Amino acid sequence: MLVVHALWVDGRVALWASDGDTLLAGLNLNGDTGVAAERILLLPTRNRKLEPWPAVTEKAALKPWTVGTVEYEPDEALRLLPGLCQLIGDDITLAQSTEWFVALAEFACALVARGRMLPAIVDGRPRWAPVLTGRDAAHARALALALPSAALLGMARAAVVTEALDAFVDAAARADLPAEAQTWLDSIAGVPPQRLTAWEADAVGGAVRACFRLVEPPEPKIGEDPAPDPHWTLEFALQAADEPTLVVDADRVWRSRGALKALQRHIAAPQETLLAELGRASRLYPALEDALREARPAALPLDTDGAHRLLSEGAPLLAAAGFGVVLPGWWRKASARLGARLKIKDGSGGTAPGTVNTDSGLGLGAVVDYDWELALGDEPLTEDELRRLTDLKTPLVRLRGQWVELDPRRLAEGLSFLERQRDAEAMTVADLLHLAGGAEEGPGGLPIVEVVADGWLGDLLSGEADLRLDDADAPSGFQGELRPYQRRGLNWLRFLERAGLGGILADDMGLGKTVQLLALLAGPAPGPTLLVCPMSLVGNWQREAAKFAPSLRVHVHHGADRVRSLDPSAFDLVVTTYSVAARDTGMLGAVPWHRVVLDEAQAVKNAATKQASAVRQLPSRHRIAVTGTPVENRLADLWSIMEFANPGLLGSATKFKERFAEPIERDGDADAAARLRRITQPFVLRRVKTDRTIISDLPEKLEMDVVCSLTPEQASLYQAVVDDMLARIESSEGIERRGLVLATMTRLKQICNHPALALRDGSRLPGRSGKLARLEEITEEVLAAGERALIFTQYAEFGRMLRTSLATRFGREVAFLHGGVQKAARDAMVARFQEAAPSSPPLFVLSLKAGGTGLTLTAANHVIHADRWWNPAVEDQATDRAFRIGQRRAVQVRKFVTAGTVEEKIAALITDKRGLAQKIVGTGEQWLTELSTADLRALLTLDPAAAVSP
Repeated sequence: MLVVHALWVDGRVALWASDGDTLLAGLNLNGDTGVAAERILLLPTRNRKLEPWPAVTEKAALKPWTVGTVEYEPDEALRLLPGLCQLIGDDITLAQSTEWFVALAEFACALVARGRMLPAIVDGRPRWAPVLTGRDAAHARALALALPSAALLGMARAAVVTEALDAFVDAAARADLPAEAQTWLDSIAGVPPQRLTAWEADAVGGAVRACFRLVEPPEPKIGEDPAPDPHWTLEFALQAADEPTLVVDADRVWRSRGALKALQRHIAAPQETLLAELGRASRLYPALEDALREARPAALPLDTDGAHRLLSEGAPLLAAAGFGVVLPGWWRKASARLGARLKIKDGSGGTAPGTVNTDSGLGLGAVVDYDWELALGDEPLTEDELRRLTDLKTPLVRLRGQWVELDPRRLAEGLSFLERQRDAEAMTVADLLHLAGGAEEGPGGLPIVEVVADGWLGDLLSGEADLRLDDADAPSGFQGELRPYQRRGLNWLRFLERAGLGGILADDMGLGKTVQLLALLAGPAPGPTLLVCPMSLVGNWQREAAKFAPSLRVHVHHGADRVRSLDPSAFDLVVTTYSVAARDTGMLGAVPWHRVVLDEAQAVKNAATKQASAVRQLPSRHRIAVTGTPVENRLADLWSIMEFANPGLLGSATKFKERFAEPIERDGDADAAARLRRITQPFVLRRVKTDRTIISDLPEKLEMDVVCSLTPEQASLYQAVVDDMLARIESSEGIERRGLVLATMTRLKQICNHPALALRDGSRLPGRSGKLARLEEITEEVLAAGERALIFTQYAEFGRMLRTSLATRFGREVAFLHGGVQKAARDAMVARFQEAAPSSPPLFVLSLKAGGTGLTLTAANHVIHADRWWNPAVEDQATDRAFRIGQRRAVQVRKFVTAGTVEEKIAALITDKRGLAQKIVGTGEQWLTELSTADLRALLTLDPAAAVSP
C-alpha cells in the first residue's frame, strides 16, 4: 500500500511516500506545483531495510535515509491538503503525520473564517497571526501533543506548531480577505509596536471582561393591551474571565467601590475597566456608543428592531471576541421560530415488523408516508395564521405568552411550501432519521421542530425500543438463563433484524455481549451467520457456542488448510478472523449471509484499512457490530463502525467530519453532539455494569495503590540512568531527544520492577526488588485464603521472571500467558485456570497485550498490576478479565507503584486528573518526550527517601 507522509521543513510542507519497505522517488499530487527536493530523514530501520509503515516494531532503529520529497508553500499546501483525504482507499493511505497537517490546515482556515487573527510584524514583514484564546488555545495545545515525530526534521514540536499554524493562517487570510484588507496590512510596516500590542490586548482581553445581559420587556398585565413597540434593555456588568459566576452589575460598579471587593483580586480600577471594556466592545457593536456618551453608562435601551439586531448580529460577535453575553433562554430554541413539524402517517413504514421477512422492504431504504405541518414551536399554524404574522412586519413578537422570531424570508418560504406540498418527494427511513436528528434541514431550509411517528418507527426514534419491546424469552435452542437486561438486548437485536436495520451492541465489558449474540443466533434464521473476530477470540466463540447453543453447526474458517468454498446450507455459524476476511473477501462475499457480526468491532475503526473495507463489502440482510468501546480516540471511529452496521446512515466520511466530528471535537459543539446522539441512539445499545438498575448482583470492586520501595541496588541504578539521561538530553534535540526520553522511561520502569530485568544479565531474583518482595507477601495471603490471582505486566520477560520466582517460592504451579503462546495452548491454559480445581494453577501471570482483552478469568478475585501502562482504559480492560458476569466474590485490584520515582508521580497525575490523563497519557508516552529538561528533571528525580533495605 502506498503511504503518504508529511513533514514541516524550511517553512514548507514536504510530502514523501513509501510502499511497504520501499521509498518512492517522490510524490506530486497537485500537477506542476510543488518543488522536488531530497532530504535526509531518520526513519525506522530493521535489517538494513525500511520498516514497513506504520507497522513499526520496538526492534526498529532510527537510521538516516535519503528521501525524495515534493515541497509546497503554505498557500499551495492549503489548497492541496484537504483533498488528500479523498485519496484514501485500498491502495493509498495517509500516514499520521499527513493527517495531522490536514487537521492543522483546517484549524487555520476555521480561525480565519471566525476572524481570529491579527496583524503582526514577523522578520520585518507584515503578516496575519492567529489569536488563540479559550477553546482555540486548548485545541492548539492538543494539536501540539498529537504531532507525530515523523513530521519533524530536527525541530521542537512546539516550534513546528507555531511556525506552521502562523504560516497557514497568514496564507488563508490572504486568500479569503478582499484586496483592500491586504493593502491595509502591507501599510502597517511602520506602525509602532505598542499599537500592535494594544490590538492584541483588544482581541485577547484581560482578567475581567464586560458582560452584557439582554432583558426582555415585562409581560402585559391581564386586561392591558401590549405596547406597540416594547422596551428592551441591554444591561452592562463586569465579569471575571476565569470565574464566570463572579458578575458585578454596572450600577454597583458606579455606586460604590466598597461593593467591589470580589473583583479586587482581579483588577485595581473597576470603573476604568468597565469604560475601557465598553469602548472595546463598541468596535464590534457600534450601538454601544450611545451609552458611552453618558457619564456612568449602566444599560442601553433598545426597541424591538434593535433587540433583534443584537440577538442575531451583535451577540455572536461579542461572544466570539471573549465578552460575556447572557441572552433570554428562549432565543435559539426551536420553539422561538417558525419551523416544520413532520408527521409519519403510517408508523410502520408500510409493514409492521413481525417475523423475519427478507422481502418485507423494510430497512433504511423503506419508503414512509408522511405529512409536513408548519409550527411555531409545538403549535401548528394554518395558512391564514401565517399570513397574519407576515403582516405584523416585526422581527420579534410575543405569541401565546412567549417571544418568537418572525423571519420574513422563512414566513414566505413556509407559505410557498404549503402551496407545493402535494408534489413532495418520497421519503425513506434513512431520510426520516436524518431529519429527526437535525442533520438535515426541513423544507425550504426551515428547522425541524418535531418528528411524530407511531409503531416501530416511533419506538426507533424514541431511542427506547429495548424498553418498549415484548419481554420474550430466549429461543429453545439456547441453553442458559438470560438476565433481564440481556433479554432486552436480545429483543432489541430481534427488533432491528425484523426492521431490516443494523445495530451496535456496545454494552460494557463483562455484561455478556457474547451470550446475547448466541441467544439471537440460536433462533431460526433463513441463512447462516458469519462472525468476524480477533484471532484470540476464535476459541472463546467455539467454547461459548458449544455451551450455550449446542445445536448450532459451527465452522471455523481459519488457518492455511481452510476450505476454499463454503456451502451455506452446511453451517449455521462460520467464525473467521479479520485478517482472513480481508484475504478471502471474494470467497466470503459469494455466500448469501443472513447476518454478519463483527466482534471487537473497534478493529474496523479506521475505515481506510483493508479489513474495514472487506467486511463492509460482505453481503448480508442483518449486520451487528459488538464493541465495548465504539469511540476509542475520535468520532471517526463511530462513523466507521456505523458505516458497517447501517451503510450511509451518517452520510459520507467528509460530510460526517464537517457536520459532527469537527464541531464536536474541535469546538465542543453541544448542539452537534446532541444531533449525532439523536441519529445514532436508535442503533446503539450501551449499558454499564456500574449501573445498579442494570445489574445488581455483580460484586464490589475495590481498587488500591500498593506503594513499594526501591532496594538500595534499584535506587543506585535508577539514579545512574537519570543522571546519564539528563546529561545526554541537554546536548540532543529532535528525534534523538525523543528517542532518549522514551528509552529512559522504559529503563526506569524496568528498574522499578527488578534490576535483573533492566540489566538482562540472568542474575538471581530474591532480595533485590521491593516490588517482588511485596508481590510475594500479597500472593502468600491470597494462597493462604484459598483464592486465585491474575498478575499483569507489560513486559513479557518480567512475566517469565515472576513465574519462576513465585513457583519456586510457593511450590505451586504458576500459569504464564504471553504473545508467543499458540491458540490451542492458550485455550487449554484458560480452561485449566477457570476449573479452579486443586490441581490447577492458583496464580496466572499475563502479558498485558496478550491477556488484557477477550478472556474470561472469573476464577480469580484478585488482580495485580505489577507495573503501570499509564493508560487507565487499558488497565480497566485487563481488570475486567475478572470483574465481569460470573464473578461471585468481591474483586480486589492492586496497582503497584514505586515510591519516589516517575511511577508515583505519573500515578498521581492519573488519579488527580483522570479525564486529562485519558486524553494525554492515554495516547502512550509520547507526551513525555516534549517536556522541557527542567520538567523532566522534576519528574524523574528520585526522592531521597525512596530506597529502603529489603
